[in-house]
Amino acid sequence: MKISTGEARGRKLTVPRGGRIRITSDRVKEALFNILGSVEGARFLDMFAGTGNVGIEALSRGAAAAVFIEIRSSHAAVIRTNVERCGFDDCFEIIKASFDRGAALLRERGERFDVIFADPPYERGLAERAADVLYESSLLAPGGVVVVEHSVREQCDGTGGLVLKDRRGYGDTVLSFFAGIDQGEKDG
Repeated sequence: MKISTGEARGRKLTVPRGGRIRITSDRVKEALFNILGSVEGARFLDMFAGTGNVGIEALSRGAAAAVFIEIRSSHAAVIRTNVERCGFDDCFEIIKASFDRGAALLRERGERFDVIFADPPYERGLAERAADVLYESSLLAPGGVVVVEHSVREQCDGTGGLVLKDRRGYGDTVLSFFAGIDQGEKDG
């Protein structure tokens, strides 16, 4: 697994030893960034970050900063190694917490993100829950996008205040793209 484009192009990333981890495939990652377009200057949140593969790709493509939320210590250590190996030591943060606790911490700090990517374990009921937590946490900047990677066998339609804008399938994997409802739409 390596970074495909940008400043860190071609750099190989480490994978945690021994633990089961499903990594976003190069095909899906490339499709994601083709759909997103430029992430230059964006603040990027990578939830269920695993190896940091997607957030590091965003940094390589010019994102201003990336925050990684990962519950496992071994995975958080791998993310740190990968980010530093790619030369982005000064524009990242790793929050070692569950996705909901990490989101709550970011909310308390008043953080907002232009792109939020969530890749929860497949078929554990977490895709829809992650979208709900993201909306409830008010982490999405105006005009931003939430992308949830999930199994084709999972429902993820954006309850609450996220509106499904696009959905793309890649074999067993689906990328669901959401926009937030702004205050005017909520009141009107």
